[in-house]
Amino acid sequence: MAAKILIVAEHDGAKLNTSTAKSVACARGIQGAEIIVAVFAAKPDAVAAQAAQLAGVTKVVTVENAANEHALAAVLAPQVVALAKDATHVFAASTTFGKDLMPRVAALLGTAQISDIMAVESANRFRRPIYAGNAIVTVETDPASKIVGTVRSASFEAAPAGGSAPVEKASLNVELPTHTRFISVSAAKSDRPDLQTASKVVSGGRALGSADGFKILYSLADKIGAAVGASRAAVDAGYAPNELQVGQTGKIIAPELYVAIGISGAIQHLTGIKDARTIVAINKDGEAPIFEVADIGLVGDLFQIVPELEKLIG
Repeated sequence: MAAKILIVAEHDGAKLNTSTAKSVACARGIQGAEIIVAVFAAKPDAVAAQAAQLAGVTKVVTVENAANEHALAAVLAPQVVALAKDATHVFAASTTFGKDLMPRVAALLGTAQISDIMAVESANRFRRPIYAGNAIVTVETDPASKIVGTVRSASFEAAPAGGSAPVEKASLNVELPTHTRFISVSAAKSDRPDLQTASKVVSGGRALGSADGFKILYSLADKIGAAVGASRAAVDAGYAPNELQVGQTGKIIAPELYVAIGISGAIQHLTGIKDARTIVAINKDGEAPIFEVADIGLVGDLFQIVPELEKLIG
């Protein structure tokens, strides 16, 4: 039987998140699979139109419901399960959204979840990292069981545009939970690129010394059009907000350029950046572990080097 893959779209109500295109790229690794993107929203049309353009997508299904205005896992999970009745696979990106939603979907379906899929070998055989990325394990599932998985976005290039999949509306008869409801959301607003999808990222560590010290990063990031990240040490010290944390317990990213400023290179941080194309490290300690993975290294005082870099950029 040919695989039928349901991918839960991640979006902000108006724009499709790039992580969904990467999930589509993962699904395309399963030969002959039918790929269906599901858009759950209060007004799904704009997002559905973007999903329909992704190469490899067979069909886009929209589930319009006022309860879907905010992406609450408790609300979305039973709807995903209902829509996935005939699917062989249910995928979502291994982002905060996917990590929140997919365990509930797996539990409702009575199956185990495969987390952080980084490579596809067959319809029921996948590879994923363990031990902070120091080892790769191959996981094989029962071909007869439904597969629920999250896709490691950093391991896949986004599926390109060029498709023209049909868009269909679905009507689900699902009793939604009343024990969970949306109250409010508190999120930092910035004109900078999104950390998880940015092609350039400038990150700072504890060596910046304070939240004020981080301003030197923001200036450089604005100069080159980059997102801003932080090490766990910097976040724990209160120099940067949690949503900027990069690493095993933060965001796993794969930018074209990653600039690590004042970051020593703890293993949990390196796990989050190992798929970056080019890594530039600036640190006064020439023996810092970050230099072992950096493509370009600058040893010196970051408070002197970074302003000099800005001048050279112009």
